[in-house]
Amino acid sequence: MEWVVSDELLGTFVPILVYWVYSGFYVLLGSGSLENYRLHSRKDEDVKNLVSKGTVVKGVVLQQAIQALVAIFLFTVTGNDDTATDTKASVVLLLRQFVTAMLILDTWQYFMHRYMHHNKFLYRHIHSQHHRLVVPYAFGALYNHPLEGLLLDTIGGALSFLLSGMSPRASIFFFSFATIKTVDDHCGLWLPGNPFHVLFRNNTAYHDVHHQLYGSKYNFSQPFFSIWDRLFGTYMPCSLEKREGGGFEARPLKEYKAD
Repeated sequence: MEWVVSDELLGTFVPILVYWVYSGFYVLLGSGSLENYRLHSRKDEDVKNLVSKGTVVKGVVLQQAIQALVAIFLFTVTGNDDTATDTKASVVLLLRQFVTAMLILDTWQYFMHRYMHHNKFLYRHIHSQHHRLVVPYAFGALYNHPLEGLLLDTIGGALSFLLSGMSPRASIFFFSFATIKTVDDHCGLWLPGNPFHVLFRNNTAYHDVHHQLYGSKYNFSQPFFSIWDRLFGTYMPCSLEKREGGGFEARPLKEYKAD
């Protein structure tokens, strides 16, 4: 008897598995001799962060559990199980759906993320939980207040899925890619040859600036492009400088630092 796993089930759980596998890869790298590629020292990671790694893991698991429940509900309601359509979908169509989903997700997350910074109540009681990680690391990428995880990530993902018209099968690849990009943005390592650093201006260093006090009102865009930051005056470009003691430091360009 052949056991078949549906695209909907894969679309729900593969991105979660990808999150832990990819972030685990960075944990293993970080435990090695990569001090010269870190954006913050190990000491800063231990001293500046305001939450334990055990608490971070629990918070991420909770968000992913909520995410899985919403995904199952969404797939059930939409009832899109036409695998024949998937096999006939052209590369151009899939590419268009991916780009559309990327833009929708970026748009939703930019404005929600920015609002959570400017609304003092929401920042104090909800979004500040994510910023307890002053020194980001890979498996802390989805460490959020549960309500923020629902609003920014889960609902944003649902909108990008629905409005782009992608199938459950296509969503497996899109959300796995989005997960890898989000984890990479929080990894805290500037590794040579990292394709995300080459292809995206919105990358590890760009998002690290946002996690610092001077950049908390800048670089809201996530996880793909920096379009909305550029359009709305919240773009803070940075340069990578050698850090004393080894590694790099993402420093805002001088003309932006005083803002």
